[in-house]
Amino acid sequence: MKNSFGSNLTVTLFGESHGPAVGAVLDGLCPGLPVDEAAIAAQLAKRSPQTEADTARREPDRFEIISGVFEGHTTGTPLCLLIRNEEARSGDYTYGPARPSHADYPAFIKYHGFEDYRGGGHFSGRVTAAIAAAGGILLPALEKKGIRIGTHILRCAGTEDEPFAENAAALTAQLDQLNAKSFPVLNDAAGKAMTAQILAAREEKDSVGGITETVISGLPAGLGEPWFDSAEGLLAHAVYSLGGVKGVEFGLGFGFAAEKGSRANDPYRLDGAGNIVTESNHNGGILGGITTGMPVLFRCAVKPPSSIAQPQNTVDFLRGEETVLTLSGRHDPTILRRICPVLDSLAVLVSADLLTGRFGCDWFIKE
Repeated sequence: MKNSFGSNLTVTLFGESHGPAVGAVLDGLCPGLPVDEAAIAAQLAKRSPQTEADTARREPDRFEIISGVFEGHTTGTPLCLLIRNEEARSGDYTYGPARPSHADYPAFIKYHGFEDYRGGGHFSGRVTAAIAAAGGILLPALEKKGIRIGTHILRCAGTEDEPFAENAAALTAQLDQLNAKSFPVLNDAAGKAMTAQILAAREEKDSVGGITETVISGLPAGLGEPWFDSAEGLLAHAVYSLGGVKGVEFGLGFGFAAEKGSRANDPYRLDGAGNIVTESNHNGGILGGITTGMPVLFRCAVKPPSSIAQPQNTVDFLRGEETVLTLSGRHDPTILRRICPVLDSLAVLVSADLLTGRFGCDWFIKE
């Protein structure tokens, strides 16, 4: 299995949903980076189930750093972070009937039946706890460099939130507001309407998807490569690791198809300090695969969770028989709220990898 990502700063994931633990190994960190365990806990708390609209599986997410940190700072050697599973209920899962839109059948084919199927095993969203924690290690370092990251639910069940602002001051205010909320929306009224739709889907034994919007503000110009390691290519590579993400667009994205160049282009100008900026940000802060210094903005299409309690047609791949499957267990009616901090952490990891490649790992601790 290929479970590592990054060229200069790498993250490797391990663990299964109902195994002893999940975790991550970060390699390529500079020595001397302060490790704020409160920041790690905060990222995990944003991802954890908190409301009646979340799964009933409530893991405490107690994490341990078992290597790579000494006296509160990174040592420069691989940092291993472990999160033990304490609330697994393996009896809710059977092997053979393929859960529709889950990885059960392709995993059976690829791993010849040796995969840990309980709770989705290594394919489970439970593994995203390790991603959230890994992002929490680097998030304070990026913020000290003036780089801010945030994700909100832009659309859910027909309800729209406000988009991120293009104005720098307004965007900063939005990120401050967003990071103080447990339900990641900019407009609280929209959040209430979304929550009502999510709960209605749960009552119908169904689930809902939607669209998230992520912004990375403060990244310097010049990060990324023209072709296969483009900035948007690396971000898309990272976020597509999440099984619930089925579409990614940058800036206007598919909206470009309905525009003319005269409206779609981003004209350049000088700001009050003499910096080169663009009047608009239709390209989402990336041109030619390289960051422009404008905020990097992308959206993800997130599918409805596949685990629903309605009867569904399937095939038992062990017996070669068609059957009907009705799932039990503890499942989210949407993953939109909980995927936002995971997207933040992936944006953190990709940004840190790009910055390390251009400026070296010690850039993070230089004043």
